[in-house]
Amino acid sequence: MRSMVRVMCFAWLLPAAQLLAAEPQSVVQEVAKDKAQVLEQKVADKESPKAEPQAAAITKPEVQAVDPAGQAPVDDAITCLSRTLYWEAKGGESADMEAVADVVMNRLGHEGFPATVCEVVKQGSEKSPCQFSWWCDGRPDQVQEEGRYSLAKEIARKVLNQQLQDRTGGALYFHDRSVSPQWAKSYIKTTEIGHFLFYKPKDLAAR
Repeated sequence: MRSMVRVMCFAWLLPAAQLLAAEPQSVVQEVAKDKAQVLEQKVADKESPKAEPQAAAITKPEVQAVDPAGQAPVDDAITCLSRTLYWEAKGGESADMEAVADVVMNRLGHEGFPATVCEVVKQGSEKSPCQFSWWCDGRPDQVQEEGRYSLAKEIARKVLNQQLQDRTGGALYFHDRSVSPQWAKSYIKTTEIGHFLFYKPKDLAAR
């Protein structure tokens, strides 16, 4: 009798599971983008983050449904952050990507920086210098390595969900080890991770 009940329950649940699996990708994408917008606003509201309602976390299937081929316009939080990690930390380890993501999120809503991920990433594109070189280097921004981009999106998901600790010690700036920019002398170096060195202002005010 119990076996029969189990079979009936499974038969009832199977169509529901199939319906979930058949959810149009466009719907899943929009759900993910909406969640990301709420999450970025929560991070940007540094004055009263506890007053914000609990934001729904982005799931793995949702984040991977957004811009799956790496060809879509760069105009939502997930795509902006994922492409930044992909291009800025290209060839690096996952720790490099996480650290670059930390800089983006640390800037979000900070004095002197915009209040959305895309605005942070694209800052300086209208008047130099660009804050993130990949955005205005004149090269195509489409993804070339599917596996690396999937990793970038998964890290973006975790960072937006606030599921990872800041690796950079509150850094707002970074540069590749292969260069020695003059501006770095004016800041405090917080750490070194993979290919990058990370910094924050001495007075904690963005410049």
